[in-house]
Amino acid sequence: MKDWIKKALTKTIKQKGKSQPIIIEPNPKLVYAVKFAIAMTLSLSALEITHIAILGAWNSEIFSAITALTGTITGILIGSK
Repeated sequence: MKDWIKKALTKTIKQKGKSQPIIIEPNPKLVYAVKFAIAMTLSLSALEITHIAILGAWNSEIFSAITALTGTITGILIGSK
């Protein structure tokens, strides 16, 4: 599996007495949502850095959006296991 997001969201269940574990792959919509959230976090981080570099001021609205997306991504990754 080359897609690390899909690998992180995949569940593996080990059964008693059997050598083969059951692998449950995530919904593709969830994988796309996590990829979109990561892309938006990176984009908003670049926007915040640009805002600080050009205007020399901190934008709390952008930072709160970054924080919300980071919390969402973390919750999805922890909750999927």
